[in-house]
Amino acid sequence: MLETELTDKKCTPCQGGIPPLKRNEAEAYLDRVQGWELQDNATKLKRTFAFMNFMDALEFARKVGELCEAEGHHPDLALGWGYCRVVFQTHKINGLHENDFIMAAKVNELANRQEFLKAA
Repeated sequence: MLETELTDKKCTPCQGGIPPLKRNEAEAYLDRVQGWELQDNATKLKRTFAFMNFMDALEFARKVGELCEAEGHHPDLALGWGYCRVVFQTHKINGLHENDFIMAAKVNELANRQEFLKAA
């Protein structure tokens, strides 16, 4: 499955009671979301985006928030001068779910449309 196939999917509500993805399953998904990394024993998915200034990072965080609100799946965001860090985890299962990778792909798509991102 390619990143574009993930962006076409919708998040499904997670009620808990299901196991999180195993490390090898998370690693297979990781190959489909460029720039993201596993964190905390493969229970979180993280990427830091670089910007030219604070206001661009803030605007990106706002757009990520809108996107995530529409999907009903929310990340932890941290921002400062020139960066915005996005971390996904499905809290109800204390680990990763396909939804986290769907959202990572959608955030990548958003980032690719932003002219103010610093060149990697």
